[in-house]
Amino acid sequence: MNSLEILKNISKKHNGIILTSTAIINGLTRSNLSKLCKKGIITRIANGQYVLTEELDDELLSMQLRSKKIIFSHETALFLLGISDRTPFEHSITISTSKSVSTIMRNECKVYHIKDELYDMGKVELITPMGNKVWAYDMERTICDIVRNRKRISDETFISAIKNYAANPKKNLINLSMYASKMNILSKIRKYLEVLL
Repeated sequence: MNSLEILKNISKKHNGIILTSTAIINGLTRSNLSKLCKKGIITRIANGQYVLTEELDDELLSMQLRSKKIIFSHETALFLLGISDRTPFEHSITISTSKSVSTIMRNECKVYHIKDELYDMGKVELITPMGNKVWAYDMERTICDIVRNRKRISDETFISAIKNYAANPKKNLINLSMYASKMNILSKIRKYLEVLL
């Protein structure tokens, strides 16, 4: 099998993303990857990550692979959940206060911190527009997050999200109350939703 066949095989098995470590396990070298990059056969999308040049990369999956500690939240979660039809200009991620992310990721994203005990609350797997699974927060946690961080969310995004959530038949008001209570924002949640429900 030649280098291109190996890369196509890796790409197919790994949702379009070729990790340097996976390429090396499959018999390629860093030098091979560098040459293939210069020839335009593969494109480097992040440190240690490539895609075949003729394929689109899944930016969300790429970010998730770069840091297992991140959970997509706020505007990005709204988009993944279908509560917002606006693609975020910069992705929002949440990490626990005891962790950190790279400077590169910090410059690419809106980074939110949350206490360790609240970090996993509402964590679910969602599907990216490219069809891959990433970690994000569920609807109720996302609504709590945008209320909690109201000053960092645009008015248009905020109002649209609250209205769309209130009208969503899949909403879970019990979970919303439980999350809001744990985050000490139950009165704020009630204030925003009581008019719409």
